[in-house]
Amino acid sequence: MYSVKEVFYTLQGEGRHAGRPAVFCRFAGCNLWTGSEARRASSLCTFCDTDFVGVDGTSGGRYTSAADLVETIEQHWPEGMPGHPLVVLTGGEPMLQVDETLLHALHDEGFEIALETNGTIAVPDMVDWICVSPKGESELIQTHGHELKLVYPQHQAMPEQFAHLEFDYFYLQPMDTSYITTSSDDGDYAQQAIEYCLLHPQWHLSLQTHKITGMR
Repeated sequence: MYSVKEVFYTLQGEGRHAGRPAVFCRFAGCNLWTGSEARRASSLCTFCDTDFVGVDGTSGGRYTSAADLVETIEQHWPEGMPGHPLVVLTGGEPMLQVDETLLHALHDEGFEIALETNGTIAVPDMVDWICVSPKGESELIQTHGHELKLVYPQHQAMPEQFAHLEFDYFYLQPMDTSYITTSSDDGDYAQQAIEYCLLHPQWHLSLQTHKITGMR
């Protein structure tokens, strides 16, 4: 069974594929934060900006088989659109639930698969695009992939710790604390990320364009 918070069609808002149409499948649950505000400060990830709790979002639910979930994902891709359809498996932490049965089923229906993970669980090589976003002091297991997207700044996860890893692209994404009700931090993280990238050209800036434009 797959517990899914929501499935929806939009443009990718971040990283290398920003602006590309995709179906997002957001899995419920995470291994670095329960989603409870009362436990945010004591969690390994304290700055999550996503609601991944429960199965009450658009097309959310508990899917009893990979075929059922893939059918729902297919329904969100516009009929007759040319090119390979893209699905983004995200969360929460998708690797708590994603398995090879689901990946094979998506490939069988012609989907290109992108996966966004905190990197604490190994990702099957059959995933077409692996985006790893390290969080705090969590142990990084997935140390290679296509894109490393680091929320910046994290004092326990600074860019220098990851610059040697085997990724094709390295991104810094300014931390957004505006949705954390207990935060009093008014740091200009976008400017800090810009300055770091200027001094370290291996790193490129990733802005959350879905927030800037008001996309989902």
